Amino acid sequence: MCTAVTYKTKNFYFGRTLDYGFSYAEEVVVTPRNFALNYGDGILENHYAIIGTAYVPENYPLYYDGVNEKGLCMAGLNFVGNAVYRKPVKGKVNVPQYAVLPYILGKCATVKQAVKELEKINITPARYSEYLPVAELHWIIADKSGAITVESVNEGLKIYPNPVGVLTNNPQFPVQLFNLNNYLTVTARKPRNGFSDKLNLKPYSQGMGGIGLPGDYSSQSRFVRAAFTKLNSVSGNSEEESISQFFHILGSVEVPRGNCILGKDEYETTIYSSCCNADKGIYYYSTYQNRAVTAVDMNKENLESSGLFRYPFIRKEKISFQN
Repeated sequence: MCTAVTYKTKNFYFGRTLDYGFSYAEEVVVTPRNFALNYGDGILENHYAIIGTAYVPENYPLYYDGVNEKGLCMAGLNFVGNAVYRKPVKGKVNVPQYAVLPYILGKCATVKQAVKELEKINITPARYSEYLPVAELHWIIADKSGAITVESVNEGLKIYPNPVGVLTNNPQFPVQLFNLNNYLTVTARKPRNGFSDKLNLKPYSQGMGGIGLPGDYSSQSRFVRAAFTKLNSVSGNSEEESISQFFHILGSVEVPRGNCILGKDEYETTIYSSCCNADKGIYYYSTYQNRAVTAVDMNKENLESSGLFRYPFIRKEKISFQN
């Protein structure tokens, strides 16, 4: 289970939660312009620099989410049972699922360019390693102009406009969007009596306009809740206010340990939450164990180099005493 969100104040922000039963030792990774990115059919020797969260086996960044130096953002979220990948196709650029994110962020500066590039590629089920499973994913790609959802399904590679700037998991994206019609009476304002004009019904508490919002952790419910929270969210334009508000939006869909049981002593939790200022290339994150926000600025690294810059997550809780 995961949720990705876009948000715009003075700057453009993008981030996600990673909800899972265990960690792959994720870390913040900066991939500079001259790091060789192998994408199956070839190697990107020179490309846009990328910052995001990745698992790094054998010095290769398997990105979960990221933003490039041009402000294009992308995240891959679980799409189990719906994702369909195909064998290599002649005349297409064949890209394994694990390399789709760095391939697009490495080559494209905008969503418009990403759409054109996606039309050329075929996503294959090639595994990075025999020790790692094939990740069944779909993707959200966004910049300050808007967002799209990309799904490789039975019918082929589908690219959908994403007007809400939110993505979770199953079902397929058009179903998620249509489901929002079921909540058209939900409001951030005080509700009016639509039940009956024969009864004198009045709100007895603040927040009653939100009655009907789903509170469970299913992917469809998280989509509704994240969309409502984001679309009604109000923030100042400062970096501190924007980042704080973004993490509050993600907080509406976080999964506490014990609320989603996978097995004996196994639980799905929100392993990390991220927020990137796409205009400035600053990646912020917090983890389940450490609620403090930590930042990594890609522009403080030598983006012309050929080696990865890696920052392991700070997972130990930081508590500040005031007395």
